[in-house]
Amino acid sequence: MPPANRQRVGIVGIPPLSIMKELASPGIEIFDLDEPQGKVDIETASPFLPRVYCGILRTVIANSITIRPERIYIDTGAGKCDCAVHTATVLADSLPETEIIRTKNGDKENFGTPLCRTEGNLLQRMTKITASVQSVKAYQDQAACKATVGFWGVPPRDFSFLNLFPDTTHIYGWARCMENKTPDYLDLEMHYNPDIPTVFFAQSFCAKTALARHLAAKHPHGLYLDCDVTAGNSVKAKIQAFLELSGV
Repeated sequence: MPPANRQRVGIVGIPPLSIMKELASPGIEIFDLDEPQGKVDIETASPFLPRVYCGILRTVIANSITIRPERIYIDTGAGKCDCAVHTATVLADSLPETEIIRTKNGDKENFGTPLCRTEGNLLQRMTKITASVQSVKAYQDQAACKATVGFWGVPPRDFSFLNLFPDTTHIYGWARCMENKTPDYLDLEMHYNPDIPTVFFAQSFCAKTALARHLAAKHPHGLYLDCDVTAGNSVKAKIQAFLELSGV
């Protein structure tokens, strides 16, 4: 059993593999601060970040203020976003008892993307991809399926709309970079399949909305989509209509 007095460490983005290897200890409990943690209210972030910041970074602040880890490793490089730089400053001033460690993930080793290309429930696969950030073990081989739909983008704050996609959906964009453990890999992030209908997604107010909309316009059968904290009925209706009109 892990020790009861484990040190609480938060991560934001994808810290370099060398850091994740250091954190792979029974004495450390890792919190992925990008993801909703329990019943933490995102409005906890309101005094610290303006609402024009994306739901992910507001979730980071809300989690940090509530959990108050002893250390937080936050990627402030190109593999995350410019706004993460300022979020790190806010955290440092707001949590003086927490050590804020700024990192830049320039890892180039390709870990592979089996979950992005295999057949299976998209929500479950995306959940495994986000969880893989905390693992340093090599992936198990999985057979790639023939893709019928593409999902390009970042893991959403609200995973619920991923259940609308068929099991033969391939994952592209930063989510694929995430599984590959190379968040600052623009060529991989920009890759997509022009032969399958593809939803290009980013969180509202995220700088990646520019790339998502740009690539959707280039794609022969692409849909640009963004949403903030939760995916409402209009977002889900757009996805359903797009898939139905695509014959999926």
